[in-house]
Amino acid sequence: MHYRYAYIGLLLFFIVLLTDSAVYAEAKEDLYKERMALFKKTEALTQIPWYYFAAMDNYERNIQKEDEGKVISIEVPEELWYGLGNSSLIKNESLVTFFNGKGKDGDGDNLADPKNGDDILFTIGSYLLEYGQTEEDIKIALWHYYKRDLSVQTIMNTAKVFKTFKKINLTDRDFPVATNYNYSYRSTWGDRRGFGGLRIHEGTDIFAGYGTPVKSTTYGVIEMMGWNLYGGWRIGIRDIYNIYHYYGHMSGYEDDIQVGQVVKPGDVLGSVGSTGYGPPGTSGKFPPHLHYGMYKDNGYSEWSFDPYPFLKKWERMAK
Repeated sequence: MHYRYAYIGLLLFFIVLLTDSAVYAEAKEDLYKERMALFKKTEALTQIPWYYFAAMDNYERNIQKEDEGKVISIEVPEELWYGLGNSSLIKNESLVTFFNGKGKDGDGDNLADPKNGDDILFTIGSYLLEYGQTEEDIKIALWHYYKRDLSVQTIMNTAKVFKTFKKINLTDRDFPVATNYNYSYRSTWGDRRGFGGLRIHEGTDIFAGYGTPVKSTTYGVIEMMGWNLYGGWRIGIRDIYNIYHYYGHMSGYEDDIQVGQVVKPGDVLGSVGSTGYGPPGTSGKFPPHLHYGMYKDNGYSEWSFDPYPFLKKWERMAK
């Protein structure tokens, strides 16, 4: 009898778990739809393509410490929104304009509210329009807004990805080497390295045979290709989560791979090799493997972190 009750209890637990997961997934999908509707509405109002607003919003969401499920995550500085003389932070659009604030009313209630998604996006659209509507104009506007080259580069890359795939809900992932080949790896981030001076290992080494296909793990844009003293033939990809993915020691690249190219999970970039630790062409100083590194940007600085837990997760997804 006790086994029967235990079985029923376990069954109910899994039913509740699956129901909660389905509700959560549906809520996330509704959030993506709400965001996209706002981006498209602002595009209609400003004639600036929706993917620039989506990329700015995505960038800021990924530099914030907490994501509280906000529809729009762009946070315009108070002094820019309200104007320097508006110390009482009055939201009336006419008064905001009087104080030379940038805040705009995007939903017709005569208030410029920095917590209102319509108002935030219309304000950003109006700000961008001050510089123009071309891609170069928008880059200049973003630089004046963030005053940081990497922020501008990341947003423009993300906009390019969103434009290519015509959606913002891009959550697929893949393992960086083909899982139908023989390979092995363990956590090696933080290990000591001696070539070129004492330093830590900023990635995970995935050992595999020469020629094993190397694949993109994520949606992103190729930012870097070519020879590196430490990494040999390498590729760097900036993804839509403000993360830079570094692939090192490759034997070569796919023929059609180039800087500025948009990639998706599973796209073949090249193959495993043993290049590096010397001038261009140096190879064979260590067993063939892929060095895979990940670097996070928080809007101020960029740092290496351990990719091993993510690799384990993506490996399960790929098999």
